[in-house]
Amino acid sequence: MEAAWGTPALSHPSRTGPFRRRVRAWISANVPPGLTAGDHPAAYAEWERRLLDAGLVCPAWPRRYGGAGLGVPEVLVLEEECARAGVPRIGRGTGELVVGPVLLAHGTEEQRARLLPGIRSGRDTYCQAYSEPSHGSDPASVETRGTPAGDEIVIHGRKAWVHGARRAGSALVLCRTDPAADRHRGLSCVAVRLDEGNGTRVRPVRSADGSADLCEVEFDGARAPLRDVIGGPGGGWPVVMTALAHQRAGRAAAALTGFEAAFRDLVREAQKAGRTRDPLVRGRLAEAYTRLAVLRRVVADPPASGAPGAGAAVVGLMRAEYRRRFGEIALAVTGAAGLLGAGPGDEADDPAGRRQRLFLSGRGDTIGDGTGEVLRDIIAERLLGLPGERSPAGPGTELPDGRR
Repeated sequence: MEAAWGTPALSHPSRTGPFRRRVRAWISANVPPGLTAGDHPAAYAEWERRLLDAGLVCPAWPRRYGGAGLGVPEVLVLEEECARAGVPRIGRGTGELVVGPVLLAHGTEEQRARLLPGIRSGRDTYCQAYSEPSHGSDPASVETRGTPAGDEIVIHGRKAWVHGARRAGSALVLCRTDPAADRHRGLSCVAVRLDEGNGTRVRPVRSADGSADLCEVEFDGARAPLRDVIGGPGGGWPVVMTALAHQRAGRAAAALTGFEAAFRDLVREAQKAGRTRDPLVRGRLAEAYTRLAVLRRVVADPPASGAPGAGAAVVGLMRAEYRRRFGEIALAVTGAAGLLGAGPGDEADDPAGRRQRLFLSGRGDTIGDGTGEVLRDIIAERLLGLPGERSPAGPGTELPDGRR
């Protein structure tokens, strides 16, 4: 069932009432029989088709590329209404939240026409490979090499902390293609196919919570067509800055509905255990609620800035710190009982186990999208206009964004 999802001129979530009613009515009219009753592949496939037809897969993308042109408040409404109806809001992960926006901002029309449909259909999946074992928070220092060879580029190097590499078919790789150029200007960003036949090896890394979603990826002569260099040779720095901004903002928006559900679960458990009479518990729940309400407001209406990524740095920092703090609050509120659930890495679907994994993984979140210190530097310099740090290249050397 087709629908025209025009974006209202809204920036505040309280003004999305008419849009919410439209979304709720559309979901009610389009949910296939059996979708909410369990594992029904045929119903899921039909639901996916209807979302695709309505532009509600990758809904923030422009209509000409299959999306609905929705703003962040409207995408949040869609997330909430799908959760309310008990149906999936089918997303495309990094491809939707990062690679698509990068292509829209820096890609050629040929690249958009060739690569965006595969992301939207779910055929092509992506991860991001920027960090390296010795350069986690400094992408301008990457040592992975990209060497042009005819109409291809050949990649050699190793990337670390690559989220979701085991599930991805391709990686957006930042590599150095001009060793003689300035450290920010000799970089290129290229989409590289991930399989051993293409000279790539993926090694899972076990995290503190028992999961193995982070990976090391080795590129040993991996090849990609030169036409898959996004932003052109030497244009990788603005591409990766755009990618990181969308990663920070996109992860926060995608996580918000889950954060709210986890908070409600924690309140119910505290009530059931009779712990909401305890002033300390009430204070911790109030802290979590306040942090969550502020996060929601900032996700829906991020700070305006003339510098790319500064507003996203606020959103990314608040998301990571909320997740870490909520893990601490959840264990404090549930007390000793919160320590008795499934252990780290256990797949059992029990609330205590989920809280334990959240507590352990939340610490890593504060470095995963750039350390809190790096994000605070971005906020201070690009949003607040405070004096910047000196360039590591030496006195008087300008960085590409005008800082020294």
